[in-house]
Amino acid sequence: MRFLLVLIGWFLLFAVCWPLALGLIVLAPILWLLWLPFRLLGLTIEALFAFLRALFLLPARLLGHKDRAC
Repeated sequence: MRFLLVLIGWFLLFAVCWPLALGLIVLAPILWLLWLPFRLLGLTIEALFAFLRALFLLPARLLGHKDRAC
C-alpha cells in the first residue's frame, strides 16, 4: 500500500514538475546509501541496550520474577 501511494505521488509530481521528479529518482538511491550507516548504527545501539537490559534483569528472572510487559 505504501509503495502504491509513493508511486501515485511520484506521478503527480512528474505531471506538475518533471525535472524535480527525475531529480528525485536520481537522488533517492544516493540518499539511501548515505543514510544506511546511520540506520545500522541505530540498530546496533538498540541491540546493545536490549542486551544490557537483559543482562541487568537476569538475576531477577532467575529468582522467578515475572515481567508484566511480556
